[in-house]
Amino acid sequence: MGRERDTRPAVLFVNWRDTAHPEGGGSERYVERMAEGLARRGYRVTIQCAAHRNGPADEVRDGVRFRRRGGRFGVYLWAVLAVLRLRPDVIIDVQAGMPFFSRLVARCPVLVLVHHVHREQWSAVVGPVLGRIGWWIESRVAPLLYRNCRYLAVSDQTRRELAGLGVATSRTTVVRNGLDEPPPVRAERDRDPTLVVVGRVVPHKRVEHAVDVVARLARRWPKLRLEVVGHGWWLDNLRRHIELRDVADRVTLHGFVDEQDKHEILARSWVHLCPSVKEGWGIVIMEAAAHGVPSVAYHRAGGVAESIVDTETGLLADDFEDFLHHVDHLLADDAARAVMAEAGRERAGTFAWERSVGEFEAVLVETAGLRRV
Repeated sequence: MGRERDTRPAVLFVNWRDTAHPEGGGSERYVERMAEGLARRGYRVTIQCAAHRNGPADEVRDGVRFRRRGGRFGVYLWAVLAVLRLRPDVIIDVQAGMPFFSRLVARCPVLVLVHHVHREQWSAVVGPVLGRIGWWIESRVAPLLYRNCRYLAVSDQTRRELAGLGVATSRTTVVRNGLDEPPPVRAERDRDPTLVVVGRVVPHKRVEHAVDVVARLARRWPKLRLEVVGHGWWLDNLRRHIELRDVADRVTLHGFVDEQDKHEILARSWVHLCPSVKEGWGIVIMEAAAHGVPSVAYHRAGGVAESIVDTETGLLADDFEDFLHHVDHLLADDAARAVMAEAGRERAGTFAWERSVGEFEAVLVETAGLRRV
């Protein structure tokens, strides 16, 4: 007898990276949580992403098939080939600035997943010339190519930014990030004032702003420290900035740490800083909140204005001086931190990945006509 045909609906995510990639982060975690959730619900799920040294070319993990092919640029060609070869029932084209152009060859519905718009980041990552080309593709070419497709966003802010590119809000559904339940920790809040930054060390994350905060507040807070959790290609530049500001004895660069150690560091910190230019949501803001740690970020940094409830679970700043003032205020006001800690824990408890997966699946069923498994 021949092999029985697998009739489960096939979902293909085409994404630049996965969480095992050296530059993987929160957006990759979102994709994988959605993929794992769909796999648990009976879908055949594949993630096509770039190859890297931390993972094999082919792997099945938590019910999800990973196909790692190509590098920074070759990944786009391999994604097109995967669309042609795998013939999925629906494609999730994850656009981290650059589209995969899957719409050109797809014979099935294509949904576009956007964490945030990259206007401010293009030049910082690839320089002014290539940055203008990249922004032209993201802001002009992609909206035209995917003009008949349903969009998924992780925040209302991203939905509004997409509308500014011509993507009607009626075509965009917001499915927010969930949150993993934080593991039990041994750490207690440090006796000395401690700030923490968690994320990739790349230019647009602006970890230098956190270093500058420490330098400016050093005299007022003699025992102030900063813990930086994460790695990235900008690390040597950050080290030079730390030396330039003469705060090497106050800043700890942890590099990559496992999940348990990350939560231990968060749990002992006083305030979490997110000085990034732009975030789709900011998962670590919610992780910090789950440990009763308020966050400070910038108003105009995308989805952080939604992951932080300003003056309730953290503070949002208009510029660096405002950012500095907010950090100083939270360090000095134990009562304010305590109130925000309680509000943050309560709000963090309302976010769950399974709920987000249910909302994600509902969009697939409605838009792509998939049958629920």
